[in-house]
Amino acid sequence: MQDAQDAKPLIDLGGSVAFRSVCFSYPNGERVLQDFSLHIPSGQKVGLVGRSGAGKSTILSLLQRLYDPETGQVLIDEQDIAKMTQHSLRHAIAVVQQDISLFHRSVRENLRYSRPEASDEDVLRAAEAARCTEFIARLPQGFDTIIGERGLKLSGGERQRLAIARAFLRNAPIILLDEATSALDSESEQSIQEALMRLVKGRTVIAIAHRLSTLDSFDRILVLERGRIVEDGSSADLLRRKGVYSRMYMRQLAAPRRT
Repeated sequence: MQDAQDAKPLIDLGGSVAFRSVCFSYPNGERVLQDFSLHIPSGQKVGLVGRSGAGKSTILSLLQRLYDPETGQVLIDEQDIAKMTQHSLRHAIAVVQQDISLFHRSVRENLRYSRPEASDEDVLRAAEAARCTEFIARLPQGFDTIIGERGLKLSGGERQRLAIARAFLRNAPIILLDEATSALDSESEQSIQEALMRLVKGRTVIAIAHRLSTLDSFDRILVLERGRIVEDGSSADLLRRKGVYSRMYMRQLAAPRRT
């Protein structure tokens, strides 16, 4: 994506997010969002749930301006992101994904990837906040240990903690969580969830989660079907309604008993 000729830096006013009458189709012609509107106030934590193809990942992609909508606007703090510089947009958003991109570099360099100008002290504070320092101390050269292509020398939980440390280091007002814990075992997931709860405090959060129970503490959950919001409310509210979300939740609760 190219910056607009008169692109301006995004002004951080707290991290509110809005989609206004957004229509979007992928190049193959598949229509994902049709006249989609959504407002997320600054500091609100919102979970996105729904079947594959419902539009969850598209919403995160449009917010990062990996694509532009065909019609409509995507806004952060009431500013159209298509008219903002991508550099300022990247600084406003931190993303924690299931599959973290790591490089054949040191731990320190991998962490600093999210904010190249960060000092060693900043890097250390971010690692401490994400509970990385214990496993880093066990590495042969600590922060200077080369971790291998895609972090092959680290466990899945360790890689995820580095991703969270990167997000701490960026210190962005908006956090996107894209299936951040779905590939982890139960013990790793619990420690990652604790680090995530520290990360998201006071920030605007949009999360895609496979395990619905991880969204219990969120302010809102949006249930998507074919690019439309079919349910919107807290986990407790949606469970009381006994609709789509409630059925999904109960199926997940029952699944362990069938195995």
